[in-house]
Amino acid sequence: MSVQRIASRYAKSLIDLAVEQNKLDRILEDVNSFREVLKHREFKLLTKSPIVSTSKKQEIFKALFEGKYDELTMAFFNILINKGRESYLADIAVEFLSQYKKLKHISTVRLTTASPLSDEALASIKEKLVQSTVTDDQVEMTVEVDPELIGGFIIEFEDNIYDASVANKLDELKKGFRDNKYISMIMAR
Repeated sequence: MSVQRIASRYAKSLIDLAVEQNKLDRILEDVNSFREVLKHREFKLLTKSPIVSTSKKQEIFKALFEGKYDELTMAFFNILINKGRESYLADIAVEFLSQYKKLKHISTVRLTTASPLSDEALASIKEKLVQSTVTDDQVEMTVEVDPELIGGFIIEFEDNIYDASVANKLDELKKGFRDNKYISMIMAR
């Protein structure tokens, strides 16, 4: 079974249980916190290590997270460790966030601009995205600055890319000139 499929199934189970127990937002906090912990190389290696015993991993998880995470999250960790699926925890956390966003109708949009935008401009772009039919009811936006765009912006969400950058327009013009047989004949003279 593929990693994506395993992660998707476990994430769905956790979301279903969290919704059933009315703890979805609390479990989301735990998952976000856990993703931060996974950024520590040593901890991530521990979750993937076949050498560290199941009981030792359970002790470590209990010492690190008990009292800080909800009982449902702790029970979920125990089940995964007992089944030998703890190496998928990072993938499950990512999939949990993805399924949570679908459930809550949140679109994640990445906006890349050539120069920093004002708060008003960002709010206007976000408002237009929310009003459009291409995004969900809520928009979560990350903003990056890339001076190589020269001007304009790039919006990316789900599998869509809208490139309105000057650099892209210049590339399109170059390609148009290169592919134009009439211009090629003139240049060859």
